[in-house]
Amino acid sequence: MYRDSLATPVRFSAGTAAPRTALPAGACDCHVHVYDSRFPAAPGARLLPPDASAQDYLALQRRIGTARTVLVTPSTYGTDNRCMLEGLAALGPQARGVAVIDGSESDAALLRLHDTGVRGVRLNLSLGVSGTADALMPLARRIAPLGWHLQLLMAPDLLVAQGDVLRQLPVPLVFDHFGRIPPAQVGRHAAHALLLDLLQRGQAWIKLSGGYIVSERHSVEDPALDALAASYLRCAPGRVLWGSDWPHATASAGVQPMPDDARQVDRLADWTAEAGGTATLQRVLVDNPQALYGFTPISPTH
Repeated sequence: MYRDSLATPVRFSAGTAAPRTALPAGACDCHVHVYDSRFPAAPGARLLPPDASAQDYLALQRRIGTARTVLVTPSTYGTDNRCMLEGLAALGPQARGVAVIDGSESDAALLRLHDTGVRGVRLNLSLGVSGTADALMPLARRIAPLGWHLQLLMAPDLLVAQGDVLRQLPVPLVFDHFGRIPPAQVGRHAAHALLLDLLQRGQAWIKLSGGYIVSERHSVEDPALDALAASYLRCAPGRVLWGSDWPHATASAGVQPMPDDARQVDRLADWTAEAGGTATLQRVLVDNPQALYGFTPISPTH
């Protein structure tokens, strides 16, 4: 049974029920965007969603039970991080940021980003409007002294083509949205094997986010996602993260129905139940984000 219901729906999230799963203290949603039309979209941006603020997201936190957030600059803004940074300031110390840069920024500019809570940069080679695969090594070398990670969104064939480069990068890698692996390709695509190898080597992390993006059904309810999630959780449970992908810009663009984020939480609980239960859920939502993003450890008395 669902624990609760909200009188007012949360913006950009279907349904009103709370998850059936009670989340552990300090649970982190590792993939969230904010949008504000005060900031111009980058030339060529393909996703132009409605405004979605940090305050809107806080309402979702109350609904699903998360406490920490990772804001990611979306492809909409190119290398303009102002919207993400405003959201980061609004969410405070329980939030971290992932910026988009072109590598020409000064050391002082990158240190300012670090001081605001930025802990990585994203290279979107799927929907991005800046950056190419040639930027992988230069960006990695640029951010390595800060201890940041490189977050990647790239098609499976491109991932395979860059495999040798990825193995040589001097920073941790984080792969968005199940690594963009189609569920039907579990165990069959070379990109899936490469991701599992990078996870096992401790070079990479994977986000169980955007299940509706990789699903042929465009839904997190797709049972084909089960085997894909299980492959990562069995391979490296200490390297798996979760993200809602709120406010679901692809849904606003009409690619798929608006997801129910309570169901997204419960689907994560389904996957972790088969891979260690509550201890694995704790790792994915609390321990792993704490290690990657540098959150203050949760007190055992909480």
